[in-house]
This record gives sequence, C-alpha cells and structure tokens, in this order.
Amino acid sequence: MTMDMTDILDFLHSAARSVGAEVTSPWFYLQIGLVLAGAGISFATGAAIRARTDMKTLGKGWPAPLPVVARVLVSYSSTAVFAVLMRLTRLAMQTLTWPSRSYLLAVFAKLALAWLVIRLVTSVIRNEFLVRLVSLSAWLVAALSIIGQLDPTIDALDSISIEIGGLRLTPLVLIKLGILLSVTLWLTNIASNFVESRITRSDDLTPSIQVLLVKIIRLALMVLAVAAAMSAVGINLSALAIFSGAAGVGIGFGLQKIIANFISGIILLADKSVKPGDLVTIGDSSGRISAMKTRYISVAAGDGREFLIPNEDLVTQKVTNWTYTDNNTLVKVNFGTNYDADPHLVCKLAADIAAASPRAIKGKPPGCILTEFAEAGMKFSLTFWIGDPDGMDNVKSDVMLALWDAFKREGIRVPYPVRELRVRSGALPVENTVVEVSS
Repeated sequence: MTMDMTDILDFLHSAARSVGAEVTSPWFYLQIGLVLAGAGISFATGAAIRARTDMKTLGKGWPAPLPVVARVLVSYSSTAVFAVLMRLTRLAMQTLTWPSRSYLLAVFAKLALAWLVIRLVTSVIRNEFLVRLVSLSAWLVAALSIIGQLDPTIDALDSISIEIGGLRLTPLVLIKLGILLSVTLWLTNIASNFVESRITRSDDLTPSIQVLLVKIIRLALMVLAVAAAMSAVGINLSALAIFSGAAGVGIGFGLQKIIANFISGIILLADKSVKPGDLVTIGDSSGRISAMKTRYISVAAGDGREFLIPNEDLVTQKVTNWTYTDNNTLVKVNFGTNYDADPHLVCKLAADIAAASPRAIKGKPPGCILTEFAEAGMKFSLTFWIGDPDGMDNVKSDVMLALWDAFKREGIRVPYPVRELRVRSGALPVENTVVEVSS
C-alpha cells in the first residue's frame, strides 16, 4: 500500500483554514440565519403546492417528457423554491455589501439547483435503488466542484493504492468502477429486455429456443458490460489472470451445483426435452412448466403451488413429459361387474359413455376389453383419448359416474367383497384331569 501523506495533510489543512475563516466571520452567522429562514419558507411553500396538486391528473394530455418533468418539479417544489430564494437573497446582498460576504448563500443555491437538475435527469430511471445511487453520487461530485474541492479530493483518493500482481487499485478506481458498473448494467438490462421482447414476438422460434437465446444474449451483454467498465477505469484485464486459478478452485468446490444447474439448463433448452407450457411429472411433483430459469424450472401444480426444481434433476432423473410430441393423452378406467352381467353389453355401455365425453377425441374411438375372470367378478379396462392432459382426473371421475348411472339403469351390479362369519353351536370339548393325592 502506498500513500502520499503530505498531499492528504495539505488538503486537510487548507480545508480547515477555509472553514475557520468562515466561522469566525459575523457574516457567516447571518448567512446561516438566512439559509434557515429560506428553508422554512421553502418547506411550507412546497407542502402547500403538493397539497393543492393532483399528481394523477397532472400533465394529462401533454407531450411525453412534460408530465414527468412537471411531477418532479411538484415533488421537489421545496428544493426549487429554496434555490430561487437563495439566489434572490444572494443578489440582494451583493448590491448591499461585498460579494464574499454572501458566498455561503451562493453555495446553497447551487447545491439546491444541482439536486433539482439531478432528480430531473434521473426521473427516466425506473429502478429506485439505482436512482438513489446515481443521484447521491452525482450530487456529491457537484457539491465538491461547487466548493472547489473536487480536484484535491480526487488527488487524495488516488494517492492511496494497493498493488496486486501488477494491478493498482485505489479508492478512486473502485468508485469509478462501481459507478460505471451500475450504469452499464442498467443499460444492459434495458437492452436485454428490448431483445427479449423482440424474440418472444417471433413465431418462427420455439419457446425453448426463445428462452435459450434470451439467456445467451443476456449473459453476453453482462460480460461485455463488466469488461467495458473495467477497461474504462484503466484496469488491464490481463492482470486478472492471477485470479483464474482461485476462481477455478472456487467453481470446482463451492459453485459446482450452480454450474451444474446452469449447464443442465442449457442442455434442456438445446435438446427441447422440456419447454415452457409442457405438462410434466418429476418424482412426486406434477404440473405445467411456467418458467425456465438459469438454475431451476418452475412447475405450476394448478392448486396455487409452484415447484422450483433444479435443472440438474431433470437431466439425471426420470421425467414424464405428457406433451412431448403432442397433447393427446390416453385415459384408462378400470372397473368390474358381477357374473350376472352380460360382458358384451358392459363393453358397449362403457365405450358409448366414453365416446360421449366432451373431452374425448372423436377421431379415436374408445375401447373396452374384458381383462380377467376374477374371484369376485369380471374385470374390464376402458381406454379413450383426450386432447389435453389437463384435468385428466376430472375426466376419469365424470366417466366413472356415468358408468355408475348406466349400471344402475341396466341393473348391473358392481362386485364387492363379502365375508361370512359362521359360529358353531355347542360347547367345546374339555378334558377332565383327575389328580390323586396320597397321604
């Protein structure tokens, strides 16, 4: 670590001398009083303006930029009024006394104006955290420039450094890197969302290819943004090669699951084994795939629950995709009758009931076969096709209820186990044992 203590001490001494000279002057306290009075008047005026302004209807029907500007001006009307009051007070004092005796008023007026301009510029940003970060950073730079301490501050931040493998890191470099990364990543997010909206509108691409392209483009833009930000602050990317070994070890041990899920997600999107909208069964979880993320897929169960399943599980475990090739699904209903029923009539009734189901595919006639002469009765298997696996249990229930009604109407009974308990009358034989006792 290298540090130029002389520059830092000179900077602190000069700042202390400037502050001391201002504090000892009686005009300093007059300016402070005027600033406090102006702040009170500005706060009351801004509150009155905001109370009498309907933000929802403000600027309605105006051109696109004007409503946003109007809302910002109303929201920060206290700041705008304060800047105007300080400027007018400064002009009044300049005509009555020396300009140096109203220097503090000019500083406060410029600070308020700078904050208002910054808030107007950042009003186009939708991310609240980024708005605060950019606003505070820009205002801090503007404040240092207004009081004439920007260059000394930059020199002081650049005088402290740490060298690692030929890479020189200073607080100034880190601050610049943080600001540039925030801006570039924000622009990357805007560009990624624009590209994603264009890709999702394309009818020539399947859903899985759309998700794959969006992920690749988003990742590439993020890498370019980071590289551009580091190059802009003067960091040589080749100097980071010393960290590649440690990064490889970290990926091999700490990040192996994350990398495995990421690679598995790329494989799933490339081979199209599953895609958004498919009805799948993975272990005990069933539902439709609602989203495919970098680390997991989201499976909506239909009852309000969503299963977040790691991508690696879809590659290594058995997955039932009900809609892999098409949505047609075979429904099987097993039932039984007693031996008094005519099996030919039973098969005909079952096939007719399945064909009458609203969900049954008309081009594929149902089939009913006798599968077994069991001890309790005859067993049948009814199969028919529906066009979508959603609600398959409801379709089976409707068909079984219709079978029950038809059996009742035709006098066909459904077998059920009957157990008889026979109790024999009479006493159980008991052997009498005589024990002789000799005296």
